[in-house]
Amino acid sequence: MSEKSAISPRRNEDFPEWYQQVIKAADLAENSEVRGCMVIKPWGYALWERMQAILDGMFKATGHRNAYFPLFIPLSHLQKEADHVEGFATECAVVTHHRLEKNADGQLVPAGELNEPLVVRPTSETIIGATYARWVNSYRDLPILINQWANVVRWEMRPRLFLRTAEFLWQEGHTAHETEAEAIKETEKMLGVYETFARDYLAIPVLTGEKSESERFPGAVRTYCIEAMVQDRKAIQAGTSHFLGQNFAKASGIQFQGREGKLEHAWTTSWGVSTRLIGTLIMAHGDDDGVIMPPRIAPAHAVIIPITPKPETREKVLEAARDIASALRAQTYHGESLRIEIDDRDLGGGVKNWEWIKKGIPVRIEIGPRDIENGTTAIARRDKGPKEKTFVPQTDLPARLPAMLDEIQATLLARATTFLDAQTQHIDSKDDFYAYFTPQNASKPEPHGGFALAHWNGSPEVEAQIKADLKVTIRCIPFHGDKTPGTCPFTGEPSPQRVIWAKSY
Repeated sequence: MSEKSAISPRRNEDFPEWYQQVIKAADLAENSEVRGCMVIKPWGYALWERMQAILDGMFKATGHRNAYFPLFIPLSHLQKEADHVEGFATECAVVTHHRLEKNADGQLVPAGELNEPLVVRPTSETIIGATYARWVNSYRDLPILINQWANVVRWEMRPRLFLRTAEFLWQEGHTAHETEAEAIKETEKMLGVYETFARDYLAIPVLTGEKSESERFPGAVRTYCIEAMVQDRKAIQAGTSHFLGQNFAKASGIQFQGREGKLEHAWTTSWGVSTRLIGTLIMAHGDDDGVIMPPRIAPAHAVIIPITPKPETREKVLEAARDIASALRAQTYHGESLRIEIDDRDLGGGVKNWEWIKKGIPVRIEIGPRDIENGTTAIARRDKGPKEKTFVPQTDLPARLPAMLDEIQATLLARATTFLDAQTQHIDSKDDFYAYFTPQNASKPEPHGGFALAHWNGSPEVEAQIKADLKVTIRCIPFHGDKTPGTCPFTGEPSPQRVIWAKSY
């Protein structure tokens, strides 16, 4: 009989439902009264704040500054960029009235029709482009390197917490440049920032590459991406960086007097990541007991759980817990003071312990009357089994905890990398490709497939057929790896290199 787990069902029984139950057990978020929208609870929002803080520092280190642009976009702005509006048309929420009035039955109804409908931003290229057109007159005004932290709305038909919601939080960088080369360099640089963040903070290895034309951001010349693999072997597009060429500059009128006195259009980029990263983190590292947080991104590095079986020893134990917390907070990990929680709620130690396991905190530190007598603490790591504990002298803990956190971070990255490598296959025949992505149980598919590295002749028709047959898409044309030309297994025609195919969220 297998050991009981905190989350039911387990990952291998029903991965989508496991994901929902992990979010609930970890108290990260919940669905709201508005279909497709979520309430991000304090522990989930603390995780997003960590992501914000780290990424914001990385953006500013590369010369970017923050600004804020309007939530509402005039419909005429979108109409100027045909490809862009076509790409987002079915996802747009539109405001047509500006007040409510009571009708004869006393019901509130929209009134005061707007002269021009306003779109609730699905993304901000068009309105930021209109702003940049006012700001840019000369090449001396370039580059403009701006990021905004905001919410966006994309009317989602099949919502799933963090992964796909009608409203979500994100950052969107928007830059304008004097030359094509500068804009391309910016696009590549910001993709590198995302890759570094995913690997070094989220402990998630990602593959980088360019999207095929059909998967490209609407209106972009090129879309670069980072693709992560989660534990049901599906891909998640974890971040994108777009080279927009002069398309949006021409639509918005971003023009400047060049160095030779001629009027030129700017070259622009945009790039972003969202709260989808939280869903990616859960699916990449979580186990059958809940979330597992990599230490560098966790809202807290460790929790101290006072064990107070008797009222007469409670205050002594709490005092010891506070002393330990103070000593730990004086230490640093990865350039920051250790973030330490004390769970002094009047609950049993076992209840509190399991709550923190499900929340995924990297280290749990137990201290009770016997530990005080022995001068020790009981330490449990989230990357190990829930019952595994080691006893560490209290005086040694401040020096040992940072190294322990480094070990956990490295362990999680190594696990995810091993999984990615094991579930990435070179495939050279159509039959093998279709078998790879076909579940044994069609009614309730088991985890299957992974990343298939297969040749492709560049045909959009082949790409569309495979998507229709298998719900498999080209995740990216990878920048790194095997660039050897070969034969497309679907057509028998020449292929310049292998591309990455997968089912995705």
